Amino acid sequence: MALWNRIQQLEPVYRQKVHELYDRDEFPMEVRHYLAPWIESQTWDHAAQDQNQAVLLFQVLLENLDNQYSRFVQEGREESFLLQCNFRRFKHNFQRYQEEPTTLASIILWFLRKEKEILDTVELSQQPCVCMLTIQITILLDYQRDLIGCFADGQVMDHTIKCLEEQQDEFDFKYQTHQMEGKCTCTYTLPPRSFSTRFPSHHNCSLCYRMGQFCIEPLKKLQVMYNNSFQLLLNAYLGPLFVFLQSLLLALRELLTLVEEVTSLFVEEELVGWSRRQQKACIGAPEDTSLLVLEEWMTALAQALFQVKSFLMKLDELSGKVTYEKDPVLAHNLYLKQRTDNLLTRLLKSAFVVESQPTMPQGKGPLVLRTGIQFSVKTRLLVKIPELNHEMKVTVTVDKYRRFNILGTNTKALNMTESMNGGFVADFRHLTLREKKFGAGGRSSTDLSLSVTEELHIINFETEFKLHDLSVKLETCSLPVVIISNSSQQQSAWASVLWFNMLCNDAKNVLFFAGSVQAPWSQLAEMLSWQFLSVAGRGLDADQLDMIANKLFGKQQSFESCYLSWPKFNKESVAENNFTFWVWFDGILGLVKTFLAEIWKDGSVIGFVSKAREKSLLKRKQDGTFLVRFSESFKDGGVTFSWAETDANGRVRVRSVQPFTRTDLTQIPFVEIIRNFQILEVGNVPENPLRFLYPGIPKDSAFGKYYTEKSGEQSPYFKYIKTKLMFVSKE
Repeated sequence: MALWNRIQQLEPVYRQKVHELYDRDEFPMEVRHYLAPWIESQTWDHAAQDQNQAVLLFQVLLENLDNQYSRFVQEGREESFLLQCNFRRFKHNFQRYQEEPTTLASIILWFLRKEKEILDTVELSQQPCVCMLTIQITILLDYQRDLIGCFADGQVMDHTIKCLEEQQDEFDFKYQTHQMEGKCTCTYTLPPRSFSTRFPSHHNCSLCYRMGQFCIEPLKKLQVMYNNSFQLLLNAYLGPLFVFLQSLLLALRELLTLVEEVTSLFVEEELVGWSRRQQKACIGAPEDTSLLVLEEWMTALAQALFQVKSFLMKLDELSGKVTYEKDPVLAHNLYLKQRTDNLLTRLLKSAFVVESQPTMPQGKGPLVLRTGIQFSVKTRLLVKIPELNHEMKVTVTVDKYRRFNILGTNTKALNMTESMNGGFVADFRHLTLREKKFGAGGRSSTDLSLSVTEELHIINFETEFKLHDLSVKLETCSLPVVIISNSSQQQSAWASVLWFNMLCNDAKNVLFFAGSVQAPWSQLAEMLSWQFLSVAGRGLDADQLDMIANKLFGKQQSFESCYLSWPKFNKESVAENNFTFWVWFDGILGLVKTFLAEIWKDGSVIGFVSKAREKSLLKRKQDGTFLVRFSESFKDGGVTFSWAETDANGRVRVRSVQPFTRTDLTQIPFVEIIRNFQILEVGNVPENPLRFLYPGIPKDSAFGKYYTEKSGEQSPYFKYIKTKLMFVSKE
């Protein structure tokens, strides 16, 4: 879609910005509107630099204004008459750029870029899960990418060096020629490349020896003439050369400053932001952890810096051929080299990351590893250097808090063949941990107050970047992992992973659980919602979270100031039960993931609702209205339904059945239980009391798409006598 068409479809708040943009005389909005297709098809950036192109576009613009004026004349409407007057005035105003058409091209280019900035801002605000590059980067795209790309372009560098060589060769030729023309007929010769103007104290000219003192004065006059002409040579050639080198070195300084600013932005903000998004994604948050944009920018920055290094080396070579007093290359080149190397080192060290955190295929989530079970992890260098493909070896080790051996291929080369998107990765797919035994219990020196599932470990990665004369040792590490030896520890280990990554941004804080960090309810509620979102496609709403908060903190008007401790989350039993909050919550989560995912996602399961609220919801509903909720008393998760029923006295009662467990749901799908459930009323007459899903949806409309009608060997009917399994409750 054309740029101006997209502008016109913006919401009012953004269209107002466009109106404010064109609230000036340089470029009227009417001209932009009526000539939009032609304006957007021209190369205004080229015209802003090329006088001939600018003249051509200026003439065509005036012609288009005349054509549009003629169209208004033919229309003959009142508003067309006003536009005629305006376009006549616009053409008159544009005439002032007749001598400076490049200025007009620059103005039009500026307006187009500002329009693009407004559209970029809109698109960024409409993408909640994209990689959150800041508005600063959107603005940088307009000029910094072009500047960095210009310096990273080898052709531009080569052309600059060629021009410099030509200037120096011309100076060298003139210098040598001037020396030859200024020679005395005697055997004395001025020292080559010497800029001294002092006449020597003696020489060995035989003619001068015969003529005695009469030869000295003419030679002195000749030397003065020579010196004067040589000074003119220096002024004519060294002056422009000096200015050119000064401006060139200044441009390199500005480039390095720009690269430093952009590098700081990526290292200190974007990479930190990506790391936090990755942490949250590991515990179920819907975060975009793509590295493509970061990789593109960091590769471009590295390429620019390597081109600067190459360029500085060529300047050194040229200075070795021709140099002079106060040569700016000799004065500044060493500093520029050191600064370039420092920037490259910083960039490369930050560019080595763990793209995929350690994960077991059959685990509850990443960062929980079991000894003897294979796991995978992937590292990535965000600076792609094709010539280093398969050259950089990455070695993986584990910390020594408890001692482990890593079995499998623990050294791999960074390469671009193992990545789906062409990244520079080392993908470790078959690693295994084996613990070394140290006496009873198998644990080395550690804080025995921490349980095994509270011990955090770091998996480290090392490699070395070597290219030309630059060598940099690169290190990165995983997020803290919990290492277990038995599947029974997995539930508690996953709780530790959730708690750490919810509250701590320091990936090396392995003693996190030795302290007493509490979680604010706002963060805890968000994390709990992510668990359902990640396994079943729908998070927890405000009412469901209120029920959970009441369970944790008691009934309150607001939970904003409430904090939960780690023991209350996973170590101490909740009231009236002999299991922890996390064990109860995780049991429900597993039940939903395995048996109820579809009806949870479509909103058919209210789930977390207290008995008191359940009654208040159903008491005013028609008979047979039911809702699905989770049991509060089953450790491994239970789901039940309650329905409204009017008794003989006209009172509305809320009735429930005993919760269904994993064992029940393994035999019969939950939707089939609801479909065929019967209760034996007086006289043993079976009746299905479930007719409307809360708030009033007919049962078959709500669940019909999930019913199964199977035949043959998969039929729910037993052979010979056609019966089917269903739950029947007695009154």
